[in-house]
Amino acid sequence: MNFQPYPFEKLNRLFLHVKPNENLKQIALTIGEPQFETPEFIQNELKNSTHLLNKYPQIAGDEKVVKAQIDFFQNRFGILLKSSQIATTVGTREALFSFPQFLLFDVKEPVIAYPNPFYQIYEGAAIASRAKSILMPLLKENDFKPKIDETILKECDLIMLNSPSNPTGSVMSLDELCEWVKMSIKYNFVLANDECYSEIYTNNPPPSLLNACIKVGNLDFKNVLVFNSISKRSSAPSLRSGFVAGDENILKGYAKFRTYHGCSSPLPIQMAAAKAWGDEEHVEIAREKYRRNFKLAEEILHIKQSEGTFYIWLEVKNDEEFAKNLYEKKNVKVLPGSYLGRENIGHDRVRIALVLEEQDTKEALKRVSEFIKGI
Repeated sequence: MNFQPYPFEKLNRLFLHVKPNENLKQIALTIGEPQFETPEFIQNELKNSTHLLNKYPQIAGDEKVVKAQIDFFQNRFGILLKSSQIATTVGTREALFSFPQFLLFDVKEPVIAYPNPFYQIYEGAAIASRAKSILMPLLKENDFKPKIDETILKECDLIMLNSPSNPTGSVMSLDELCEWVKMSIKYNFVLANDECYSEIYTNNPPPSLLNACIKVGNLDFKNVLVFNSISKRSSAPSLRSGFVAGDENILKGYAKFRTYHGCSSPLPIQMAAAKAWGDEEHVEIAREKYRRNFKLAEEILHIKQSEGTFYIWLEVKNDEEFAKNLYEKKNVKVLPGSYLGRENIGHDRVRIALVLEEQDTKEALKRVSEFIKGI
């Protein structure tokens, strides 16, 4: 298998011979990892559950986690899932990589379509599945939303969406998602949406792809799945708690596949995750922090706020040169956009992750602004 280096490997190589300004404290805005402290009630539940370490965790997830995830989905999206319509996973990275391998194993010449730029696991899953990749460019001209020629849809076995979008921050409307659901039925391909950023938004809560299913009358979620995770919403990426939800006929086989795949979270971690899935107050506290960070970005960099996620997809002339020179002069790290895309997509963008506390975010954005003015 010929996997591309991960974006952060490329970044390390780019910065290898760059000497940053030692008069300034280093600030990294590269990785999409919340830097807010994991809420205390989640930490306490983890500590109080260590007595469960003497038990094997179920691959399917403890019933408390499954119930908490079903309750979350009902409270957030207004849809009550059956237990057969949800599969608990070890975060979503594991599922996003393994699911295409399961789905496409018996397909002779599989085809996957996904956005460009993208979360690199989509590409890795395509490679591991021996699948042909069709890239859907996210451009300013199409509001950074995936488009595809309908004639190509006949080729596709799996189409991966990502709304809210990493790295562009765009959010697809319910009506736009409905059109995708209609096409998945018409052309009989599996449609999935990576919804890991569904809880990080500035104004209106983004819809789920399953909401679109309900609206168009696909009540059994035929051909449709969504992936979600606790990492961003609860500032707890180490809990590795996620799920896949939707078409129960597909999930039945995938659940069996996962028993052989062998991924499961330790029970104390699952207990902490169940607590986190069941609480919304801490999520709103974090969301307000992101709103303040975006307000700072709007004031300092004079840019439009993203609709969702905690990223800025900043337009520049040359992504690698911008990142190198910013690091050298201002000791601030950002990620070149081309590291997240293919076919020259992202070469004129950098991704900035607003994941720090307000004061550090303000300092970093001031340095970026000063650097831009000095170019």
